[in-house]
Amino acid sequence: MNSSLRDARKNVEGFSSAAGDAAKTTVEGARDAADAVARIPNARTISGHEKCQLAPNGAPDCVSAATTICKAKGFASGKSVDMTTSEVCPAKVYLSGRSSGPECKTETFVSRALCQ
Repeated sequence: MNSSLRDARKNVEGFSSAAGDAAKTTVEGARDAADAVARIPNARTISGHEKCQLAPNGAPDCVSAATTICKAKGFASGKSVDMTTSEVCPAKVYLSGRSSGPECKTETFVSRALCQ
């Protein structure tokens, strides 16, 4: 009986310690969330049309395009919220009756950015 009570006591103490650790983590997470929410009033969504440059791997890199849109409106930085992709072809492709071809390329534009 004594050993059962000792085991139960150890389990309760372990649970208490784990609950305390979880509470500390939750408080720190709440502080981080509160800091993020405090920065939101300074953020605005701005519409624009800025071409994304190609990264070395061939994918569109829209970070600088979003920042350009935001800086044009007086903000320090920005992140893309909405992008538009289009296929751009030379006029000769359309004049020949085709709608695409190997000479066409895909371009990506940032159309909205979250600016801070």
